[in-house]
Amino acid sequence: MRIIKKIFKTSRPLSSEDGIFFEKLTSILGFKPNNIEHYRKAFTHRSMNKLDEKGHPINYERLEFLGDAMLGSVIASHLFSKVPNGDEGYLTKMRSKIVSREHLNELGKDFNLIQFVESKVSPQHFGENVHGNIFEAFIGAIYLDKGFIYCEKFIQKKIIEPYVDIDRLEGKVISYKSLLIEWCQKEKKSFHYEIYDDNGTGNLKHFAVKLHIDKKVVAKARATSKKKAEEIASKRAYFVFQSQIDSK
Repeated sequence: MRIIKKIFKTSRPLSSEDGIFFEKLTSILGFKPNNIEHYRKAFTHRSMNKLDEKGHPINYERLEFLGDAMLGSVIASHLFSKVPNGDEGYLTKMRSKIVSREHLNELGKDFNLIQFVESKVSPQHFGENVHGNIFEAFIGAIYLDKGFIYCEKFIQKKIIEPYVDIDRLEGKVISYKSLLIEWCQKEKKSFHYEIYDDNGTGNLKHFAVKLHIDKKVVAKARATSKKKAEEIASKRAYFVFQSQIDSK
């Protein structure tokens, strides 16, 4: 029991819930955490309205910022080492692909971090990005708990080695809208996203978008946000013009 108390380093009484949480964390991390309170915070949603003794909010949002910085620095270092002929633009683009919101959401899901989240909001009402947000906060918690060396090792072993394939990522499109706009500008084509319908309220609201290129409608899409609808329409338009875009 003394050993367990030393491992947890927490001022509050230990519980069976702490023990289960500790074991699950250890399984994911590959090492024993020192202070589980950092990880508790990483999985606390703002809806809990928790405050520390100084009145500061206890939730994962600030840890997201820290985790994002840790991921960016470790991945930048990896790319700098592995791609010695890559220029600044190439390295920046590759890092963006690795830490894209889509990829971070996938990582959050693969680690099943949502199981730890403490929230007054039903998981069914969480947006898709909650998985990536929690993942970034988790990385931030590792840094606070164990320092940079452990954080770097975790990112290398659990993220870079199994998930980062540079050859595959070179062909991965992270934003069809950005790709399409860049192509239109290069080819001096006019383009315009038109919101032609929006209905519903709250989480059920949907937006319909038409994408015009050279004054012709080339794709349509409907989604729960304008941004998503524009991205889907752009992806559909990309496949219309794929042979022209890929040849440039």
